[in-house]
Amino acid sequence: MNDDAAPISLVDLIDRLVEPPVPEPVSLAPQTAGWWVLGILLLSALAYGLWRFWLHWRENAHRRAALGELARTGNDPTLIATVLRRAALAAYPRREVAGLAGRDWVDFLRTTGRFPEAAGAALTRAPYARGGESEVLRSGAECWIRTHRKKR
Repeated sequence: MNDDAAPISLVDLIDRLVEPPVPEPVSLAPQTAGWWVLGILLLSALAYGLWRFWLHWRENAHRRAALGELARTGNDPTLIATVLRRAALAAYPRREVAGLAGRDWVDFLRTTGRFPEAAGAALTRAPYARGGESEVLRSGAECWIRTHRKKR
């Protein structure tokens, strides 16, 4: 070793350090085809779900309209019966609904949705009596409007 050499201090060593190069930025794009396929499948499923939701919402427009009309009828059983008839005509073919009256009409309502027996009795008496049974009829009509199933 050379004795003439001056000792190297820590500061000299730190000054000799070289900054490492900045690495290339890492791409966040998927590198394999599987991720692209999965992304396309997820977007397709989302689009299909939105399309089905829109169809369901559009098919139930008559329910929303009938419930709005029912809210405006007050406790008049004749108006409630009219709203029920309009909702049924919107959901089912006219030839199946238009000719029904009395017990046949109540049986139709009971087979196509939830319509309580007490509401059926109130419905058959609706054109002739006002008063006490209107709440039963109103709740039965709301229940049927919410639960009836359209024929496909």
